[in-house]
Amino acid sequence: MLSDQQQHLVETLVQSGRYQNASEVLRDGLRLIEERERLEAAKLKALKQAARQAWTDVSAGRYADVGDDQLEDFVGQIGHRAAQLAKAAS
Repeated sequence: MLSDQQQHLVETLVQSGRYQNASEVLRDGLRLIEERERLEAAKLKALKQAARQAWTDVSAGRYADVGDDQLEDFVGQIGHRAAQLAKAAS
């Protein structure tokens, strides 16, 4: 069941001519959810692969110490690389 706000949004989208009916609105919404789920799964897969590679590198002595003052930037760079890998995988 849709809330009043959601029902109003569906009606507004149909009245705008963007969609023929409420079913089209809901199908498009479901497609967006499916796409988001697929992207999240790809990101998780990339992060797991990166973690496995990281442990392999640490075990082999291939790592660098990161100071506390550099940690936030370092983690941001890792996240950016993971996002790139996820995008490339999709």
